[in-house]
Amino acid sequence: MAFLDSSFISLPQINDILVVLMVIEHKERMPYYALMATAGSVAGCLAIYYIAEKGGETFLRKRLHAGHIERALSLYRRHGVLALMVPALLPPPAPFKLFVLAAGLAEVRVWQFVWAITVARGARYLALGVLAIYYGDRALELMRTHGQTIALWLAGAIVLGAVLWWLRSRRLARMRAADTP
Repeated sequence: MAFLDSSFISLPQINDILVVLMVIEHKERMPYYALMATAGSVAGCLAIYYIAEKGGETFLRKRLHAGHIERALSLYRRHGVLALMVPALLPPPAPFKLFVLAAGLAEVRVWQFVWAITVARGARYLALGVLAIYYGDRALELMRTHGQTIALWLAGAIVLGAVLWWLRSRRLARMRAADTP
């Protein structure tokens, strides 16, 4: 299901609901369910990525408004894979597939693409699994009423972590440059 949802057939929130329902039934299998949903999502996204990389620009320009495509590509130029990670965390109706297609058009390195999808979707499905463990049947209601808020907080935490990592990398690079005679 995760492969289909992330590739050619859009099944909004089906993966989220399936992860929650399966975790409610078998709490001890939560890491497995989150891993399988993440792996399926990565595989489905890779299918779209390769199609876009191999000539999807013509397809996209026929079906989408040029401004949407240019904005997505601009986000990649400015923010790199963070432009992919944030929509990957957000629940529908976030335009996630547009960013997957844009990653292929922007020729994001495949290992960066896979890493970004794995981290973001993995965090999303793990968070859902944890919520299902703690809230049981109420987790579905919690997803419906507060799902977007939780996803936004999770996206913010990932963005903050990425910014801190980038600042640390810059500081270490300057320190190395200062130490070099």
